[in-house]
Amino acid sequence: MTRQPTATDLLSRGEIRALSQRSDVWGVWLVFHAWGLILGSVWMFTLWPSVLTFALAVVVIGSRQLGLAILMHEAAHNALFRTRRWNEQVGAWVCGRPILADLASYRHYHLQHHRHTQTDRDPDLKLSRPFPTTRASLRRKLIRDLTGQTGVKQRAAQIAFAFRLVGETDGVSSQDLAQAFSGPVLGRALMVNVGLFALFWAMGAWWYWLAFWLLPLLTWFQLVLRVRNIAEHGAVEASDDPFRNTRTTLANPLERLLVAPYWVNYHLEHHLLMHVPAYRLPRLHRILQQKGLSTRMTVAPGYIDVLRQASARRPAPPA
Repeated sequence: MTRQPTATDLLSRGEIRALSQRSDVWGVWLVFHAWGLILGSVWMFTLWPSVLTFALAVVVIGSRQLGLAILMHEAAHNALFRTRRWNEQVGAWVCGRPILADLASYRHYHLQHHRHTQTDRDPDLKLSRPFPTTRASLRRKLIRDLTGQTGVKQRAAQIAFAFRLVGETDGVSSQDLAQAFSGPVLGRALMVNVGLFALFWAMGAWWYWLAFWLLPLLTWFQLVLRVRNIAEHGAVEASDDPFRNTRTTLANPLERLLVAPYWVNYHLEHHLLMHVPAYRLPRLHRILQQKGLSTRMTVAPGYIDVLRQASARRPAPPA
């Protein structure tokens, strides 16, 4: 079997050291940016209430809920802050628990994905294996996400697992629910959401938490989470080559706002050197290009192109 290249084969120690530098200032800015867009969207609707500002707020907030998940992912790699305690506390309480996610559970699950990418031991394989699929199948999945069906099903499974109403033998395992909770962990997440309920009420009305937190979490967040998962490992080569089993997607400003916040689109680079903070991944991408690796890398020109690739399978002919 041919040995696949690692980051140390492609980059100098100096390059790796420079790319891996963490920053508390960057961490604070990213967390404030995510929450600033969330609260700013709610405030925009409060000042100019309309169907348009309501829909825009739901979409922007849903994308920033994904942004919080990405920042929790950064914390799982100890890359969000330089100060380890900030990494753990902010990653858990400010990024993870508001979206009903648990940093410790996620870290354990996610590192398995890095160790076993696109193999039978990859806990995320179920997310990529169905692709490419047909357009009709992809359309049904996206409709289930956007209408809240996926979100309700997953949150109900989380709660059932937390209270041991189901067990691993019932088809709901910690790998199936990357955020499978214990009762106390769920309690802390609910406590944070009670605080959010009070904050949103203070900004406008009691129903704001339902409209501007729960609704985006069950709809737009689920949609962009699926699109992100497809873009990262869907319809790529099933191999152990880090340049072929993971995809980077070039995102335009609108895609970065609504689908791919905080450089999550540079996923090939992240797998190659997973401790590099997200804001340095574009630089790593350029370094790889300068080293003549562009033709070897799996890169999509945008998310529309990714969805075309993911739905390229022709439907089976009628019997």
